[in-house]
Amino acid sequence: MLNAEHAEQLDELLTCRLDLGRRAVEPCSIVIFGASGDLTARKLIPALFHLFCEKQLPTPFRIIGFARREKDDELFRTELHEAFKKYSRTKNVEDSAWEAFAKNVFYCQGDISDPAAYGKLRDLLKSSNHEALRNNFLFYLATLPSQFAEIVENLHNVNLLSKEEQKHHWQRVVVEKPFGHDLASAQQLNNELTKYAHEKQIYRIDHYLGKETVQNILMFRFSNAIFEELWTRRSVEQVQITVSEKLGVGSRGGYYEEAGALRDMVQNHLLQVLALIAMEPPVSLEAESIRDEKVKLLKSIRPLGNIADNVVRGQYTGGEIDGQKRIAYREEGRVNPQSSTETFVAARLHIDNWRWSGVPFYLRTGKSLPVSASEVRIQFKPTPNVLFAAQCGTKLDANAITLRLQPHEGIFLRFNGKVPGTSTQLRPVRMHFDYGVEFGAYTPEAYERLLLEAISGDATLFIRRDEVEAAWSIVDPIRQAWDGLPLTERELYSAGTWGPAASDDLLAQHKHAWRKPHPIPGEISDGKGRDAKFE
Repeated sequence: MLNAEHAEQLDELLTCRLDLGRRAVEPCSIVIFGASGDLTARKLIPALFHLFCEKQLPTPFRIIGFARREKDDELFRTELHEAFKKYSRTKNVEDSAWEAFAKNVFYCQGDISDPAAYGKLRDLLKSSNHEALRNNFLFYLATLPSQFAEIVENLHNVNLLSKEEQKHHWQRVVVEKPFGHDLASAQQLNNELTKYAHEKQIYRIDHYLGKETVQNILMFRFSNAIFEELWTRRSVEQVQITVSEKLGVGSRGGYYEEAGALRDMVQNHLLQVLALIAMEPPVSLEAESIRDEKVKLLKSIRPLGNIADNVVRGQYTGGEIDGQKRIAYREEGRVNPQSSTETFVAARLHIDNWRWSGVPFYLRTGKSLPVSASEVRIQFKPTPNVLFAAQCGTKLDANAITLRLQPHEGIFLRFNGKVPGTSTQLRPVRMHFDYGVEFGAYTPEAYERLLLEAISGDATLFIRRDEVEAAWSIVDPIRQAWDGLPLTERELYSAGTWGPAASDDLLAQHKHAWRKPHPIPGEISDGKGRDAKFE
């Protein structure tokens, strides 16, 4: 019999390091276009600083902010420091640490539409005494998507970006979403970018893929043999993917009027999670092998046919969340008072391949819902109608595995157990793996991981051209079917509820029902040890 200490030693011996062969990061210059924007202050600079503190950035490195406003290096550093203290996940950082980082940060003033400004940037980049800083470039486009092509063309014109492969140096371009607003615009943007950069140089970023728990989907699926036999149509009855938000659109009303929940969430985040959950095992852990399987999965999704039978939209009206009044979407700033823009989408998708044939995948996302949560629920088929199932009927819950992506990240296995006591009662219980409890380490921000992967040249967590276009091919028919149609009463929902009545109808017609996200610690008790507000 193994004692606990010996067991721990064996566990340690069996820990597998997959990153030992990771490509080493090389000294480089990181250029951020749109350096005066919120993304730079809130996400990019804090992420780069944390990588610096963790000694993950190469030595040496250089960060250059490019923006229109007049300022010098010192003012730029001061502004970033103030924003860092406000938005960073770490507080009370020693001034010496920031100063060591900030001395690598510089500013280049210029207008994105001014070709002369790129000559100025080139001179700054080429002024370094270090060869790699003069030739290895990561260009981060934290700008409007309409400016992507213009920036790339101007970089090419001053010889800072070339699609010709180089033996000893590299240039890469990171572009933020949204990547187009429909299939045609995405294809056009792809064509414009690949005039001046090779597809292998383009890193389309979706911060959702940088989340630790999203990355863990592949680890969970393909490193645990006990689940592979269950991960098929033979065992799974349905899959539900929920990304819910308590907040309304707030100050993003103008953007949301153009995008809506379909473009903002379904086309990228939800379809990305679906691809990871349902894809076939890749032939290797190489970036292209993984991305090949994701594209195959997206292309296997059955055309929706009659949109109204498979997709539901919704829009929040006034309501209450956590005791606070919430206004209707149409009352938000910069929103049309007669707007039919969707703040909620629910869809039923089918995947036409051998593994998933006949299994419905339900996707749901919305604003002003009761809780903020992202999770995937794998609902298994019910037990045969004999023994306990014959006596309990619909009161015997089916088994389920839930992958909680945020917050309180973890994995839950739900099965039935006997309630202690003299009576014979069955009810669902859960085995719960919690990231924070198990590993006790901080979870890096998504942008930390994504920036590090871009610097090292690993494209696994970034979206390839054909993947973007496959996602738009799924979403475009939905958008076109809704165009010009006013919302009905069954498509409206009060803030603080789980969406419109039409969303429940979508599942009810197939004798299914939405399962609410797993409870957050502190919200789970009804005094009897059961989940109070969640199913």
